[in-house]
Amino acid sequence: MNSIKDSVHDHIEVEGVAEELLDTPLLQRLRRVRQLGTVSLAYPSANHTRFEHSLGVYHLANRALSSLGVDGRVAERVRAAALLHDTGHGPFSHNLEALIHRHTNRYHDEIGDLLRDGEVARVLDDHDIDPDRVAALVRGEGRYGQLVSGELDVDRMDYLVRDAHHTGVPYGTIDTGRLVRELRYVDGELVLAEGNVQNAESLLLARALMKPAVYNHHVSRIGRGMLRRAARRLLREGETDAGELRRMDDHDLIVALRRCDATAGYARRLDRRELYKRAVWAELDDVPESLLAADADAVAEFEREVAAAAGVDPAAVVIDVPAPPGVPESTSRVVVNGEIRRLVEQSTLVDAVVRVQADQWRMGVYAPPGRTDAVGHAAERVLGLDLDALVSDVRAGQRATLDDFAGEGP
Repeated sequence: MNSIKDSVHDHIEVEGVAEELLDTPLLQRLRRVRQLGTVSLAYPSANHTRFEHSLGVYHLANRALSSLGVDGRVAERVRAAALLHDTGHGPFSHNLEALIHRHTNRYHDEIGDLLRDGEVARVLDDHDIDPDRVAALVRGEGRYGQLVSGELDVDRMDYLVRDAHHTGVPYGTIDTGRLVRELRYVDGELVLAEGNVQNAESLLLARALMKPAVYNHHVSRIGRGMLRRAARRLLREGETDAGELRRMDDHDLIVALRRCDATAGYARRLDRRELYKRAVWAELDDVPESLLAADADAVAEFEREVAAAAGVDPAAVVIDVPAPPGVPESTSRVVVNGEIRRLVEQSTLVDAVVRVQADQWRMGVYAPPGRTDAVGHAAERVLGLDLDALVSDVRAGQRATLDDFAGEGP
């Protein structure tokens, strides 16, 4: 048994199949993949990794299994899945997931191919554990897959408290001990036991507050947009392929970007935190449906059109269209008066959070300093926006908060 000191959960005891998996190259790679990607551009202490998060998920899964009375081979499979669940992440975590998926047709939770060979396959075989069943749990399939990847999963419980801890914000604080103790299976569904509506709401509120303050902080989004553009160009230049990109760590990608003439400028800006600025910051109601529904190729064409209209290099325009606002936690299931209900049916907070998410949604167009006026006006014309007042407000805000970009603060 290994006892590992953790900044969030104190001591984590690792044994059995998990202990043997711990030092495999597949898991050790996660030491070099930051949990929050470009968020560290806004919050300098947000440098925690997917490796420590995976340990935390394993720890909470272990506690949940004990509370649920699950042991034996089933429990070992779940423990393995909890520890391995993030091994499919590419560099900078979610930041490049959509790009990698477009080229490989794999999301980060599709790890079956990674478990069938090498050290991980050997360890699983030694413990008579089928790698395909572990991969299915990571995808959230079956009774126990809900524990690893679902509305009440231990993955979410760990990343909320861990991300809040490392960024220093107070919003992600939830009672993980109470949550894992109150998990139950009812008719095959993972639910929170009677009297836990408020605990389900705590997950909902924690993520709703963390999203604008941390995950979608505008500095992080600008860095993310620049990183995506650079990685896309790297692939187009033939310097790597999507399969290789998927298995890079953060350091591998930055080195590759520095070495490629076509992407070295992006790498230099990210290294020095010389980020683009906001030329447009548009609310949901101001964005035409054609842009909201645009795929990656269509967005890239819009970028080229805006650049041409602004008279700037195509590399100087990044359009950032987030996913539609949504609250996945609203479908969490709780027992109320002996009946399983979804949180959206029981909590009046859900509607308010959904409205707030829509109010906070912003589409961004970013450009280098000194080019934001030209790019902003061009974007309004090309994209069909009417944002004169809003763009002026954003520019005034940039002048008033220049330290946000020049220094290291959020």
